[in-house]
Amino acid sequence: MVFAGGSDQGNKFNQLNEPRNIFIDKDCSLYVSDEKNHRVMKWKKDAKVGEIVVGGNGFGTQSNQLNSPIGLSFNNEENLYVVNNGNDRIEKYEKI
Repeated sequence: MVFAGGSDQGNKFNQLNEPRNIFIDKDCSLYVSDEKNHRVMKWKKDAKVGEIVVGGNGFGTQSNQLNSPIGLSFNNEENLYVVNNGNDRIEKYEKI
């Protein structure tokens, strides 16, 4: 069973391009670092398409951009931490 992606490589909401890391929250939503699309995606349980959580605005250094995100994690306060590999930094996004 495919949970997310599986519709060939691409940048549509039902596609991924080199997914690197996942996190599943308490509501069974799946978060994916989508490296080549420079975004973090979220798939809610039983969803056919995902939604962009952060990034998705091309690669770059602005606050709304990522550059090859490869890892992600949440803390107890529901803040998202993203390994923004291409920008050589870890970014924090509060209460995603």
